[in-house]
This record gives sequence, structure tokens and C-alpha cells, in this order.
Amino acid sequence: MPDAASFLRRVASRMFLLPHLLKRFVEKGRLVVIDEKGTQHSFGSGKDGPSVTMRLHDGKLDRELFLNPELVMAEAYMDGRLSFESGSTLYDFLYLFSINRRGLAAHPVQQAMRRSWRALKRWHQANALGKAAKNAQSHYDNPPEFYRLWLDSQMIYSCAYFPTPETSLEEAQQAKLRHIAAKLQLRPGMRVAEIGSGWGALAIYLAQQGAHVTAINVATEQLAESKKRAAEAGVLDRITFFERDYRELTGTYDRVVSVGMMEHVGVNHFDDYFNTVKRLLVPGGYAMIHAIGRMSPPGSTAPFIRKYIFPGGYVPAMSEVFASLERTSMWVGDCEMLRLHYYWTIRHWRLNFEAKRPEVVAMMGERFARMWEFYLVAVELGFLNGSNMVYQLLLANERDAVPVIRDFITDDERALARAEVLPAAGNP
Repeated sequence: MPDAASFLRRVASRMFLLPHLLKRFVEKGRLVVIDEKGTQHSFGSGKDGPSVTMRLHDGKLDRELFLNPELVMAEAYMDGRLSFESGSTLYDFLYLFSINRRGLAAHPVQQAMRRSWRALKRWHQANALGKAAKNAQSHYDNPPEFYRLWLDSQMIYSCAYFPTPETSLEEAQQAKLRHIAAKLQLRPGMRVAEIGSGWGALAIYLAQQGAHVTAINVATEQLAESKKRAAEAGVLDRITFFERDYRELTGTYDRVVSVGMMEHVGVNHFDDYFNTVKRLLVPGGYAMIHAIGRMSPPGSTAPFIRKYIFPGGYVPAMSEVFASLERTSMWVGDCEMLRLHYYWTIRHWRLNFEAKRPEVVAMMGERFARMWEFYLVAVELGFLNGSNMVYQLLLANERDAVPVIRDFITDDERALARAEVLPAAGNP
């Protein structure tokens, strides 16, 4: 009878475990896997999805992909341990993955993995002071020149607002600024706190409408770029930028706005976040929160995103958001769901990134470029075929701080649009 060592050597010499997963996973479309010995293995019906050919260059991938496909797939692509052939691309594979996701989640091994992730969820998202800053800096303190390659001209790194799917990225990001400003119902002289200010586009826009903005961020590179942009726009005297955690912000404000920040808070700290918003508002003031959420029940952050892209980050279920608002006793004056807007946004980013890929490689290296390719494609498809969307909330301490009907948003939005268009047309 063969000993255990010889059995393991034979198992390692051929694709043994991965087919067990892929037979259950690939229901739509077809996946052809060429193992390191050149043997082809085909999975799926070939119907209702793309046909993808993937080559494995390392025999260890059979076991590694079987145990943790969502992380190992990304790492193997980053390291060149797998590639795509016959005209297939990473996008094709991740599209195939996105439409077959339920089959993967139903596998017993994957169910066990997900239970362990959920059990460790609060530990993964323990964003204490100091650690939260380091987590954010790991993503946002890449050189501004890198982001400038593929973002819009204002370097807005959050979901745009598309009046139509054909709207350009530049127009959609400007529309987003306008949409948010309209929801804030700004009046000259208002004091606005911005929690998580990115590269400063929103702070600049609000200052241009007459507000005095206090903008905080924990990413040093972003703050430096923000100050430069505000000076170029001629509004630096109306914006105060601080490198500061949201929990450290003091004072009171007529409005609080936070775009793309709550995803970095972590489920442990939702009450801290909303209590901070609550504390910062003057009587009668209100806040606008724009963040990514999920329409599915509470879950955990995918291992690739958690390890390489947004450590400490989490996209909450709406039940988790509203449970925290209940605990912190805040009124929800308005809730809007932007279901496809981020899909359209990230599609623009991905296509821009692909067009600038040689420059990305020259600046950041091949492995980094592959990591960002994987990230952009995965999140784009998560907003198309997954459970992700974007929500915008208006929050207040009083029942009547936010107007009781939504007409003011449309009215102010149109007024802001006219103010932007008329000078360009040469009108008084």
C-alpha cells in the first residue's frame, strides 16, 4: 500500500482538487483550464456566459485555488502564475466569476471559509485611532500622478452621478458635486465640515458656492494635492484642511458632508462615526452621507480587497447602517440609492487605466499594475452583477431639519447648473 508521501506526490502532479470546485461553480459560460502539464479541463455548459481559457503555470495552484480562490486567483495573476489564452482576458474571467458566484458560495469548503471571515470580521475592521490612518494611507498615498492618469480632471475618486449612461465621466463627476451641494441646501457663509476630503474637489466646489469648509483627511499626499488645487481655484482662504481622524474633529457646523468615507470606518465604529456627525451639527443643521452599501445581508470584506486594496474596510448592509442610526438617535431625512452609477463610473476608470497601462507600469511596476487591474475589474463587476450599490443619506438631530419634500434638491440642482452654464455661454 503506498505511503502518504507518495500519495501526496501523485496528487500534486495533476489537477486533483480544483475540478471538484469548478464542476459546481461554473454553471453559465465555459471555463477551460490548462494545467502545468498542458492538459485541458473544461467546465460549464458554454451557454449564457463567456468562454474563458486560463493556463496555470504552477502545480501548487490546484490546491491553493481550491482552498481560497478569491485571494489566490488575484495573487496568482499578479505574480504571473496564471495567464489567459485564446483571446480571453482578466475581464472575461471575472465576468464569468461574477455570474456564477452563487455556485462558488454554495461549495462546502467556501461556506466554511465565509463563516471564518464573518467570525473575524470585527477583528479585521478594528480601525482604532492611528491604525485607521495607516490603513487609509496604504491606498490613498500612492503618488497623485498615478491617480491623475485615469481619474477625471478634478481627480474625484468616488461614485459619479450619471443623468444618462452616455454622460461623460467629466460631466458625471461635476453633476455629482452639484447633486450633493443641492442636497446640502447651501447658503453663503454656512460652515461645512467635510469628513474624508479626497483631492479636494468637493471642498472647492462648496467654497465656490460661498461656504466656509473645514476638510479633514488622514492621507498626507491627498491633503498636499488638495491645498494646491484649492489655491489654484482661488478658494484656499475659505477652506481649512486638517490631517485628522474624524473622531478628533471639533466645533459645530451648519452642514456635515462625507463622501466615500464610511466604507473605511469598520462595523465596530459605525456608532462612533454617526455620533461624531451628531455632535458636529448645530441645532437645525444636517449631514449628507454618501457611501457604498450592499443590498444583501451583512457579510465580510473579500480577502483580496482586505489584504491589498482597503485594509480595515467594509461595505455595510443597509440593515447595519440603519441599526447604528437607531442606536445613535438620528433622523433620516432622505435616502437615495444609486444602483448603477458606480458601475458606469468604474467602467470609465478601468478603460482609462487600460489606455494608460504602459505609463502605470513605468511608474509603479508590473505587479502593481496587475493588482489594480484586478481591483478595478472586480469592483466594476460587483456593481453590475453583485450586490453593491451607493446610497446617500440626509441625517439630522431634529425631525424637521431637512425639508419635508424633496423638491428643494431638484430646484437647487437646476439653479447650480444654470450658474455653471451661463458664464460659459457669455451670458451676464
